[in-house]
Amino acid sequence: MVLPTALDAPTVPPPSRAPRSRKKPRASAGYVLTVLAFLLPSAIPLTLFVLGPMVAAAWISFTEWNLITPMEFIGWENYRSLLADERTGEVFLHTIGYIAGYLPLVYIGGLALALALNQALKGRSLWRGIYFLPVVTSWIAVAIVWRWLLNPNNGVVNLALGWFGIDGPGWWTDPDWAMISIILASSWKDLGFVMVILLAGLQTINPDLYDAAKVDGAGAWSRFRNVTIPMLSPSTFFVVVISLINGFQVFDQVYAMTGGGPGGSTQVVVQQIYDLTFRYGAAGEASALSWLLFIVILAVTVIQIIGQKRWVHYG
Repeated sequence: MVLPTALDAPTVPPPSRAPRSRKKPRASAGYVLTVLAFLLPSAIPLTLFVLGPMVAAAWISFTEWNLITPMEFIGWENYRSLLADERTGEVFLHTIGYIAGYLPLVYIGGLALALALNQALKGRSLWRGIYFLPVVTSWIAVAIVWRWLLNPNNGVVNLALGWFGIDGPGWWTDPDWAMISIILASSWKDLGFVMVILLAGLQTINPDLYDAAKVDGAGAWSRFRNVTIPMLSPSTFFVVVISLINGFQVFDQVYAMTGGGPGGSTQVVVQQIYDLTFRYGAAGEASALSWLLFIVILAVTVIQIIGQKRWVHYG
């Protein structure tokens, strides 16, 4: 007699399991109201003071308006007029020239300060606070100080240059040096901001990377170039984006130091928008110029975001 084995037993298929629902649970009304309640303190000012004025400026850009008489709709005429006007190109070139001088200076200076204050120094926190102090200082106060420092007749800078037998330039009174004066003042004021951002980036770099580089025989410059700069690229990217946006919107220092002069040599885009609105009563044309500036800033920012994939290293 042959006994049945386990192999001869009929196979019973496993019970079928009902497919799990992949639908996400819907948020309750109370949860949605809670989220909205937390967003309202930011959403209301954003709508009233940012989005609202942007929409209003878009509408005004299609009109002719002097802030007093009723608006007159003229379509794209303001944009055509601006694009055909040589002054529009000039103010954009002045703005780009400002950025070309300001951005490298403020980044290299901020990086040098960040590297120095990342070391174990006595009173390091005090020095950080001192270098950050100009960031929170009013531009009017900074402009007065720098106009005095760069005064061509009795300014401290020209007096110091005279000790070395150098005849100092006219600075903010000279069309060839006025923009350089603004760049120097702007860089001095913003060094602390760049320093803080880059210092935070330096402190996130893993020290083991430097130890490994030393074991491989890398010197100080090689470690800086191959470890510090790549690992600092996220902070660099943030600084470049913010500095470019602020650079395109430069106004306070120009208005306070030169007012766009001498001879229009420091007339930048935002200064032109201000003059068109309040000096010439061309609010429609000024709104159109502000939207042209917005488009340029948006395009530059998008290009940076796309290009950062090639040189920014996260983690």
